[in-house]
Amino acid sequence: MKANNLLDEMLAQVKLTKKTTAKEQKIIENATMLFATKGYANTSTSEIAKAAGVAEATIFRHYGTKENLLIAIVVPFLKDSIPTLADDLFHAIQPQKQPTFAHFLKALILNRLAFIDENKEIFTVFIKELVYREDIRNQFVPFFRDQAFPRISEVIEYFKGKGQLKNIPNEIIFKTMLVNVLGHLVTQYILSPDPDRERTEKGVDLLVDTILYGIAEMPK
Repeated sequence: MKANNLLDEMLAQVKLTKKTTAKEQKIIENATMLFATKGYANTSTSEIAKAAGVAEATIFRHYGTKENLLIAIVVPFLKDSIPTLADDLFHAIQPQKQPTFAHFLKALILNRLAFIDENKEIFTVFIKELVYREDIRNQFVPFFRDQAFPRISEVIEYFKGKGQLKNIPNEIIFKTMLVNVLGHLVTQYILSPDPDRERTEKGVDLLVDTILYGIAEMPK
C-alpha cells in the first residue's frame, strides 16, 4: 500500500463496501473522490452534494459536519488496513536490524510522521477527532491496540534479550511509547503545527530520549 495515496485507496474501498442506503453510498463515494482530487480543505459540502446528486441538507442530516463525513470514510478504512500498514511499516524499518531500541524507536516515529505528513489533511482531522471524541476513541483505540501490541511486544522481547530494556511488563512499555508518541502528534499537528523537518527530527530525538530516560537528572 502506498503511503501517499491513501485517499485513492479509500475510494477503492468505499466502492466495495456498500452503505445502508443508496444516498449514503453516493455521498461517501463522491466525497472521497473530491477529497482525493481537490484536497479535503478545498472541497465544500455543497460540491459533494452536487456530485452526489443530493441536497446539501442531506449531508448534514446524515453526518452533521464535513469532519464527521471524513471520519466516516477514514475509520473503516484504517480498521481494514492497519494489518497491511503495520506489515509495511515493520518491513521498512526492519526492527531486528536496528542496533539499539533507541534506533528502532526513532525509525518507527520518523516513519509514521512521514506517513502522516504525506496524508496531512486527513490525519490532522483524524487526530483532532480522536482526541476530542470519546466515540472515536472507543471504536478505534482498542482495535489499534490489538493489532499493534503483538508486533511491538515481539520487538520489546528482542531488545530485552539484548539487555537493552528493563524486565518490566511489555504492556507498560507499550503504553509509555503510545502515550508519548500520541502527545507528540497532538502537539505537532494540532496545538502547534510545525512543518520544519529539521526541527521535527530534533524533536523526535528528544522524544525518544524522554521515553527511554525520563526528564529528571539522576544523582551520580
